[in-house]
Amino acid sequence: MPKSDLFLSPPGAAVCCNPGSQVRLPSGVADAAACCAPLSQGPLSTEQAEQVAPLLKALADPVRLRLMSLVASHPGGEACVCDLAGEFDLSQPTISHHLKVLHDSGLLEREKRGVWVYYRARTEALASLGTLIGSPPA
Repeated sequence: MPKSDLFLSPPGAAVCCNPGSQVRLPSGVADAAACCAPLSQGPLSTEQAEQVAPLLKALADPVRLRLMSLVASHPGGEACVCDLAGEFDLSQPTISHHLKVLHDSGLLEREKRGVWVYYRARTEALASLGTLIGSPPA
């Protein structure tokens, strides 16, 4: 099933951005745009909330949040399951599942190299979520 796209404002955007400056994220959400100013500047529309919620839901699990942090801070900015498995008291298939959830939500990119899959954080997605959750500049 092809994925649609989710759009988030770039960091520092005070209002909904124009389509040329949006960040494109893969998403399971159908045909929508979530180009949002910080939450403190105005309420999200129902459509925007429905599009952003899967990203936040993916990060709401402690294992996935920690995986996101480990991948983003890993030397070279990428990691494979073999690099991450020792950090958890979980099986490799369980870690792979959590990484798949993060990838499917658009928070991680992945690249298969031989038998290994390497993951890289989509820093623009994290920055856009930070902008959405953060407060506007004073």
